Amino acid sequence: MITNGKEVKVFAGNSNPVLVEAICQSLGIPRGKSDAKAFADGECSISVHEPVRGQDIFIIQSTCKPVNDNLMELLVMIDAMKRASAGRITAVIPYFGYARQDRKAKSRDPISAKLVANLITKAGANRVLTMDLHANQIQGFFDIPVDNLMGAPLFANHYVSRFGKGNDDVVVVSPDVGSVARVRTFSHKLEMNMAIVDKRREKANQSEVMNIIGKVKGKTVILLDDMVDTAGSLCGAAEALVEVGGAREIYACASHGVLSGPAIERIEQSCIKEMTLLDTIPYPKDKPQCSKINYLSVAPVFAEAIDRIHEEVSISSLFE
Repeated sequence: MITNGKEVKVFAGNSNPVLVEAICQSLGIPRGKSDAKAFADGECSISVHEPVRGQDIFIIQSTCKPVNDNLMELLVMIDAMKRASAGRITAVIPYFGYARQDRKAKSRDPISAKLVANLITKAGANRVLTMDLHANQIQGFFDIPVDNLMGAPLFANHYVSRFGKGNDDVVVVSPDVGSVARVRTFSHKLEMNMAIVDKRREKANQSEVMNIIGKVKGKTVILLDDMVDTAGSLCGAAEALVEVGGAREIYACASHGVLSGPAIERIEQSCIKEMTLLDTIPYPKDKPQCSKINYLSVAPVFAEAIDRIHEEVSISSLFE
């Protein structure tokens, strides 16, 4: 798949080894030889076991839980590649942590997403490849090129194969007002109607559903969000769609399954029939398997993007 003269090499930290292997398999190249370990006091230790001088380097690392450990692995590995005279370094971050801290919500708040962008740039990354940033303006926090891939086409293919395109019995729903633009684009891809769950957030990770904007009575609903953290908002929206809106059955999908705290239990006990996630974040090792959750692989999309970046070919079609 890779044909350009300058060699491409893919390295990774410890955040998502299964995804890394799938991407390398799609590219038809082996994973780069490196170790990401920790000293006894917790300091990150990176060792690269093959030459990278002048090469096109891609470092795959989701900054998911443990967020700070995975972020430091990424930063130190970027620095190691820079000091080893890599030709170009692309940070491939399937899930970009700290993205929810993209503005000052109240006095004296940090803008941590900007800080992380500065750290990645200062460490030596030449460009960033990511997927479904929580806030699109984070692309502007970087002073290097950022390619923000979309997970919606993967979900669209999944649901078209299940329900067909233009099915009047299926409605795409935004779980909150902030996701309306994303859901509108998704509904156009499926050629289906859309609705909105209007809610009032009382405090972090809790929300009170107010009403349903749109007709969902007797319909199959597809709830679309960019991430599922504690699943309180998503499960609350699903409950309102059934109890207030009269929806027949609920399917939910999200690009990033953070799945913190009671998320697994909430999804298992909710009225959601199926929860589809992308594998940008691995399933939590310390959680029991949830029968309602399944994953779609992003490996082919990232492999295609890596191949096009290496070949200096446009990747704009991957955003559609």
